[in-house]
Amino acid sequence: MTGVRAGVRSRVVAAVATLLVITGLVGCASVPQSSSVQVLRKVTDGETPVLPPGPVDGSNPLDLVRGFVYASGSSTDRHGAARRFLGAEAAGWDDASRLTVLDEQFDTVYPPAPIEPAVDTTTVRIRGNRVGTLTSAGAFQPDEAPVEVDVTVVRRDGQWRISRLPDGVFVRLSDFRSNYRAVKTYFVDPVRRTAVADLRYLPTVPARAQASRAVELLLAGPSSALAGAAVSQLPPTARLRSNVAESSDGAVIVDLTQVGDLDEQARRLLAAQIVLSLSEVYVATVRVLIDGTPLLPDHTDLTRDDVAGLAAEIQPRADVPGLLVAGGRVRQLTGSDPGSPVSGQAGNGAFDVASAATTADGQRLAVVSREPGRQRLLIGAREGALQGVALDAGSMTRPSWTPTGAEVWTVLDSAVVARVLVDVDGASRTGQVNSAELTALGPIQDLRLSRDGLRVAAVVGGRLVTAAVARTGDGEVAIRNVRQLRVADLGEVVAVDWRAAESVLVVSKRTDRPVSLVSVDGLSWQLVPSSNLTPPLRAVAAAPSRPLLVADQGGVWSFSGGELDTWRQVVGGVPDAVPLYPG
Repeated sequence: MTGVRAGVRSRVVAAVATLLVITGLVGCASVPQSSSVQVLRKVTDGETPVLPPGPVDGSNPLDLVRGFVYASGSSTDRHGAARRFLGAEAAGWDDASRLTVLDEQFDTVYPPAPIEPAVDTTTVRIRGNRVGTLTSAGAFQPDEAPVEVDVTVVRRDGQWRISRLPDGVFVRLSDFRSNYRAVKTYFVDPVRRTAVADLRYLPTVPARAQASRAVELLLAGPSSALAGAAVSQLPPTARLRSNVAESSDGAVIVDLTQVGDLDEQARRLLAAQIVLSLSEVYVATVRVLIDGTPLLPDHTDLTRDDVAGLAAEIQPRADVPGLLVAGGRVRQLTGSDPGSPVSGQAGNGAFDVASAATTADGQRLAVVSREPGRQRLLIGAREGALQGVALDAGSMTRPSWTPTGAEVWTVLDSAVVARVLVDVDGASRTGQVNSAELTALGPIQDLRLSRDGLRVAAVVGGRLVTAAVARTGDGEVAIRNVRQLRVADLGEVVAVDWRAAESVLVVSKRTDRPVSLVSVDGLSWQLVPSSNLTPPLRAVAAAPSRPLLVADQGGVWSFSGGELDTWRQVVGGVPDAVPLYPG
């Protein structure tokens, strides 16, 4: 038993460490700095996939159907491996209509039968829990629910085969992860005019088809998760003029037609969409053509570095430190004297600070201060004077800045999402957010803006929720496309923060799994080891390429992975600590 536990633990640790490394690298790559280097490999044909085994001679109906589900994880040759389990009567099975991802444990059972079944015909029920579905455009939609599906099995020449089944594919979560890979497809923030990531999934084989598939995802437009929040420079009429191909000098050629009239900025945004999306499938150089003519006449061949400045996600620089709030003051998190108060009113005791947030550049600070019977929001220079904003409430959530530092958001009395617009000279005014979809789920306990400004992650009624931020040209802002993620797995959630554009860090009240990393669509859920932590946990902070931070009863702890696989205390003796990273 000890060996089994050690094996399970090693697999969990390896998975989490891999996720931390990958997430950090992806986060950095979203907005490459001048010093960053990203190694891309050329698209290749890849290896011939190893298909799952077909049905075993003499299999009983239950094992046959279970083997069919296992084989359905491979999409190669129109799910050719799974089709080997079908009889001639099921040749018309439509495997492309829907892909349903099942939780790992599922049953194949005989349903209750009102009459004696025929000798050579029987029904097998697939019974399990649905995690969600994959759309035809490669986007995962969380939809946790029990599922039961009946298939008919017949015996021909002594062997059982499936004769009738519903259209669509049922795939175990582990098989889906083995046969599909996450990629980011890029669309456009219509207000900021920057490229934003939309998480999708592509079959891992054949590798030679992934560039074409990535372009198909672009032509399909933003997923429903970003509907109303992101747009595309490719209109619905756009299509490929010829197949995606590789030139003799190694550039991947994307030749489009019917894209309409594009001004210079629109052309550069379209270039960013295509180049950033193809870099996700290891394409280093792209030649974008419109009706055979270069999209950007002065720049025929494009790399990720050429369009990096148009990416929306703003990462905090390495020299901008994290901070913490404890004992009513904003304090240093690192340096020669961790836990010491910062200079200015945020740290000198002028206000009783409950929580705080800094802009990505670390220059501006927003704090929630406690006053008799109410809380107030104040904004100012990080180490200077703070000015009150025309907002007050019985309670306010930890503030959150937009990527440009032009807005700060908080939630009043767990019910009203408020935003404050901050001018370059520091003057502020309040604005509204239509958050009806969010508040309909319950009280809002925490809310964080993503670093591209196009999503929110929130704790609502103890559940993890993600949603899109939809803005109109006349300044209206709404929270749309609300999704609850991993409700059963996470338990009662306490706090959340963005690890990267595609993942969040979550702490919950579960003592057996207090810290988790969850993908923005809910498909991926990974436990972070909790060694050295003392639940209950109360706060969390995350950022790309930085250690994870949580606060427990004893202080602030950091986790960077590595061989020791433990959390290390950063600041102790601060039971009310709230750590924060810039942004």
